[in-house]
Amino acid sequence: MKKLFLLTLMTLCSVFAFSQSRTICCSQSTSATQKFAMLASDKKFIQAHPNPKKYHFQSTIGKAITYKTTGGPDANAFEFKAKTPTNNWLIVIHEFWGLNDFVKHESEKLYNDLGNINILDLDLYDGKVAATREEAGKYMQALPDARARAIINGAIAYVGPNARIATIGWCMGGGWSLQASLMAGKQDVACVMYYGMPEQDVAKLKTLNADVLGNFASQDQWINPKVVAAFAENMKAAGKKLDYKEYDAAHGFSNPSNPIYNSAATTDAYARTVAFLKPRLK
Repeated sequence: MKKLFLLTLMTLCSVFAFSQSRTICCSQSTSATQKFAMLASDKKFIQAHPNPKKYHFQSTIGKAITYKTTGGPDANAFEFKAKTPTNNWLIVIHEFWGLNDFVKHESEKLYNDLGNINILDLDLYDGKVAATREEAGKYMQALPDARARAIINGAIAYVGPNARIATIGWCMGGGWSLQASLMAGKQDVACVMYYGMPEQDVAKLKTLNADVLGNFASQDQWINPKVVAAFAENMKAAGKKLDYKEYDAAHGFSNPSNPIYNSAATTDAYARTVAFLKPRLK
């Protein structure tokens, strides 16, 4: 009986050890963008995104366009063309709500404040825009990593091999902003992340071609101070420059349609963003 008990205990321990090693293996092999998408299955994460207030903006400068992608349908985007031809481009990636009026309005502000540049707002959801947090969670969770990368690669091809590319994004788009900068390679000149999931692979970070500006939130339960500190250490290990600030605010603080909008943090973060991008997009 005693031998049977010991044998059972050893078997259970072996199964547990295998399970733990498998979990760790899977978590290590999961990309930063996939990890963020998995948050959509966390009810607390969804509840932390109050349904947006009504927000309407009609641009008189930008226009909707489409461009080719590899292995899939054409991608949608909203484009602001420079008044004078230039190779300077800012690629903008939306929050988990989709390419809505807030993103277009923010892009037009950046267009006016940064000088003579082109701006391309990407649509990772292929035309879908969420009105509720439940919809947004479904869209984010259902976004295939391969499709998002095809859309970004299509945008890089669209702006051309001579383009100098900066990237910016919020929330889900903050993580994809960093990925887009990695994908742009030598064409990358700047990256801005608003409370997005950082890349954790130091080897990948070593391939970054430009500095990163981070606008994070100390009250963020997911892209929290611990995650940000690890990102700073990884960037240092990669020999790359990260300029970041953590605001006393919650995740999503810069969107005025968000009930938890923080005006003071938004104003400061925007000023930092313009000051960071302007010299790099001359």
